[in-house]
Amino acid sequence: MTDYYDSHDGAPADDAGRPHTEHGMTRRQLLRHAGWFGGAVVLTVASGEVISHIADSRDTHAGTAAGAAAAGSGALRFVQVSDSHIGFQGPANMDVAGSFTEAINQVNSLGFRPDFVMHSGDLTHLSTTGQFDQVKQMMAGMKTDRVFTVPGEHDSIGDAGRAYRRTFGMGTLGDGWYSFDTHGVHFIALVNTLSLEKLGHLGNDQIDFVRKDVAGLSSDTPIVVFSHIPLFAMYPQWGWSTDDALKVIALLRRFSSVTCLNGHVHQLFTKTEGNITFHSATTTAYPLPKPGRAPAPTPQVVPARQLKGALGIRSVGYRQGDRELAITDQRLA
Repeated sequence: MTDYYDSHDGAPADDAGRPHTEHGMTRRQLLRHAGWFGGAVVLTVASGEVISHIADSRDTHAGTAAGAAAAGSGALRFVQVSDSHIGFQGPANMDVAGSFTEAINQVNSLGFRPDFVMHSGDLTHLSTTGQFDQVKQMMAGMKTDRVFTVPGEHDSIGDAGRAYRRTFGMGTLGDGWYSFDTHGVHFIALVNTLSLEKLGHLGNDQIDFVRKDVAGLSSDTPIVVFSHIPLFAMYPQWGWSTDDALKVIALLRRFSSVTCLNGHVHQLFTKTEGNITFHSATTTAYPLPKPGRAPAPTPQVVPARQLKGALGIRSVGYRQGDRELAITDQRLA
């Protein structure tokens, strides 16, 4: 979370010092994972249930279901966007800044003002100061009270995420993780992109943070976890998993409702394991192939008229007393 965000009602704890660990992704690792990206999403939690709806080009009021589900006193409505990859240049999308602008405009046209927006990583493509400044300025145009972020591997190139943390890490702990509470929901933002060999990795310090963070919470507290790389084994052959995620999942099993939201894979995917539901988001940049349907997860070139149909945002809503989130996924088309 950065210093340009409002800090009222559930901001992370004050900076307790950052033990910088020099385990950032190398350029070789970046090339190995060059196809990893994610998307923009609007989520709604209601009636103790996460409802997923995919809007097509005829749905001019996408997001209304999420908004209606959370309508009423004490309701929470937020938006997830992901993998804007500002700075990317290639035939898969010749104007990622333009498509991210369309996603922002879509967020601002949902018919309600989100309580916050979460960008779930790969804000930039090459983690340069100019790219971070550009995406920060663009997100300042979102009509919301607060903006939160977690880093993707493309936000940590060559510097262990220091440039990302200078721009977006004010008030976070360790390598950029934090938690906050609002509307009766406990949110945890994790960093699993700094120590990449094949899979995402959290590390013992961050797992200990989660253990202490949830220790005093009642088991009926709804939990939402943000990360860039999935916390479940979506497709480990392509690195679409986190090698030590089960240690965190074990800490969350006692809670009646847990929702994990990630980017990275540039496509919608939902998986439920007991009380925990995982939702991967689509992207605002360009699509990636379905797992196993290509030699590698590299950016897919689609006909220009079809690109927006592969991109999108997600809105989420929650009404206090419910058990789960209500989620609406909306395409840019």
